[in-house]
Amino acid sequence: MDTILSILQVILSVVLIFLVLMHSGKDSGLSGAFGVGSGSGPLGGGSLVERNLNRWTIGFAVAFAINTILLLKKPWA
Repeated sequence: MDTILSILQVILSVVLIFLVLMHSGKDSGLSGAFGVGSGSGPLGGGSLVERNLNRWTIGFAVAFAINTILLLKKPWA
């Protein structure tokens, strides 16, 4: 179980890093290369793609946190 969760943790962290880098910053950053763009919404990202990117990032961050807690607590041991 430790091995499976550890491999999942590595995959989640790589995907989470990629998703965070996809967000547009002041200079549009890496997200500009993939066409995410910077909308003019209330939080800076008004496009549908930007909102979906936010949802995916939050989802993977929650999964990362839950997986970290499971690895630390080890409820199966």
